[in-house]
Amino acid sequence: MSEDTDPTTANWLPVVVSPDPSDPKLAHLDGLNLSRAWMLEGILSALPLDDPRCAALASAVELHRRAGLAAVTGVHYEGGHWLGSFAVYLTTRRGIQK
Repeated sequence: MSEDTDPTTANWLPVVVSPDPSDPKLAHLDGLNLSRAWMLEGILSALPLDDPRCAALASAVELHRRAGLAAVTGVHYEGGHWLGSFAVYLTTRRGIQK
């Protein structure tokens, strides 16, 4: 099985990159990464540990987590005034089954 077809490494849900985080509309792409990581982590928490989808979900969570948290800088008001709340939900695992 090649890396392109392996579901644990395939880029089935690519991380998005805001081409201009100072643009009020494009800044939402940074929030999308945080939201995806948080929601995917919630899905992952509800699956049995031996579910074959867990590896792909965990990989997507980590990629989106890194990209989303890297965007929480406060440099631009357009994202800085609300990205932190999404980051808190993600890092505290708010609402996720424990």
